[in-house]
Amino acid sequence: MKLSHLVSLILACAVSAAVQASYLEHPRAQAFMQSLIEKDGFDEADIKRWLAAAERQQKILDAIARPAERVLEWKDYRKIFVTEDRIRKGRDFMKAQMETLDRAEHTFGVPARIITAIIGVETRYGRHRGGYRVLDALSTLAFDYPPRSAFFEKELRQFLLMTREQNMDPLMLKGSYAGAMGFGQFIPSSYRRYAVDFDGDGIADILDNVTDAIGSVANYFVEHGWQTGKPVAVRVQPAGAVPEDLLPDKQKPVHSVGDLMAAGVPNPLNVPADLPARLIRLEGADGPEYWMTFHNFYVITRYNHSDMYAMAVYQLSEAF
Repeated sequence: MKLSHLVSLILACAVSAAVQASYLEHPRAQAFMQSLIEKDGFDEADIKRWLAAAERQQKILDAIARPAERVLEWKDYRKIFVTEDRIRKGRDFMKAQMETLDRAEHTFGVPARIITAIIGVETRYGRHRGGYRVLDALSTLAFDYPPRSAFFEKELRQFLLMTREQNMDPLMLKGSYAGAMGFGQFIPSSYRRYAVDFDGDGIADILDNVTDAIGSVANYFVEHGWQTGKPVAVRVQPAGAVPEDLLPDKQKPVHSVGDLMAAGVPNPLNVPADLPARLIRLEGADGPEYWMTFHNFYVITRYNHSDMYAMAVYQLSEAF
């Protein structure tokens, strides 16, 4: 092949890739753009500029296809999040933010250690808040990830509404591969609904303001039904084989402590027999682990719908 032909082919491929990478001409994006203009009052030129700048990221599609909660067992998942380094840095964070954490616990009723553990699991106490451009992440998942395209299209809309409300540049914000942002990794809809101005400066900034982030995590838990002073979970050792119907996939407790006790599950916290509870089994380093979990454990799963995630948060919080 002549060099000139080879160069032409390379240039053609590059141009094609560039066109494919932009979402301005994507069929789903066209309908999305019209909705933003007609229903939300966005300027057409702005929407076109943002969608033209949004790039399809294959690494985002690869990442969402293999989240740790799906591919790891508890014994390996725990090693990622409940580590001496994360425990030590959590204690340092609690010491540095003691006044704010105490105020959040007093205001919202959510323990400081739970708030800290969430921020620790999500971003290593703010050190790793994500390196993906949020516009790219949400556009890629909205338009090129069919299993959850409807969800991420809604989040992309929420993101653009959020940036308009907060006077932010949507081209500049970075976050996770799923478009979560800030110390506590709020998705855009959660930002708009649960973020609070906890330092009183008139702006709810969970991206760079640790005070607002702490208050917002606490507010998220309250809005999802956190019960102050109530237990989260306790490890138990059933007397015999556990019937599978006592290990429901549904995360909201459907049994009572009494139901579990009748099946040979002990009640080490001596909580009332009528208290809602759920028994879960996790594959630990030394074999199956059984945990009696309560409503507050369920609340943690509202942050991330994974039993392993909630258990990592709980165990990290207990280690501080």
